[in-house]
Amino acid sequence: MGPLVVAEPPPAPAVSFEAVTVRYGKGTAVRHVDARIPLGTLTAVIGPNGAGKSTLLNVVSGIKRTAAGRVVLNSCIGHRIAYLPQQSALDRSFPIQVLDLVLLGAWERTHSLRRVSSIDRQRARGALGAVGLTGLEDRPIGSLSAGQLQRALFARLLMQDAQLLLLDEPFNAMDSRTTQDLLEVLKSWHREGRTVIAVLHDMEQVRAHFTHAILLARQCVACGLIRTVLTAENLARARDMAAEWAEGTA
Repeated sequence: MGPLVVAEPPPAPAVSFEAVTVRYGKGTAVRHVDARIPLGTLTAVIGPNGAGKSTLLNVVSGIKRTAAGRVVLNSCIGHRIAYLPQQSALDRSFPIQVLDLVLLGAWERTHSLRRVSSIDRQRARGALGAVGLTGLEDRPIGSLSAGQLQRALFARLLMQDAQLLLLDEPFNAMDSRTTQDLLEVLKSWHREGRTVIAVLHDMEQVRAHFTHAILLARQCVACGLIRTVLTAENLARARDMAAEWAEGTA
């Protein structure tokens, strides 16, 4: 008889999708999605255009309701969730300065900018420093480049001190320097044991920097470690499923 081997239990899920279906009008955005995202992972949500990637984040954040199934959050997360939408969803003409934008990250705790303490302001300045925006505190957000605005939005996330961070295409149209700097912020969250779920398109970026992935094609094609999800077979299946719905046969 060989030596006894005790297998380690799988990590607890941060988020569990249980037969989740989401509809927009008469259309189905995602259907019967079953997936588990382990605590403390960097998880990429990937798939063809129209696969339901952003929809999945909207359900977790509470923006969108499920038509069937449910999303279960680990009790250690509670309401400590931060959500970063695509930049195209933001109104850059809103008259707010960079420091005040970052201080909005303290909203959940203070519920009013009037109650922001000097410590909060110090933290906000520190967050801006962490993303490379020291000296831009008084600039209106409308004067920022796309990369600078994304850095400011990451600083706001730092202020929220969330356990679960949901990022919708955080590096889309970003220059390489901004992308690398913000990837380092994600890695720092990972080292702190936070869970990050990000919608991404760059497969090489996913392979290089993320630990887990969910491959969607309106259904869950695969979910798990990067090496088990990003296989040629899984990617081909997702493309075939996308072609079917584009042709109206799915």
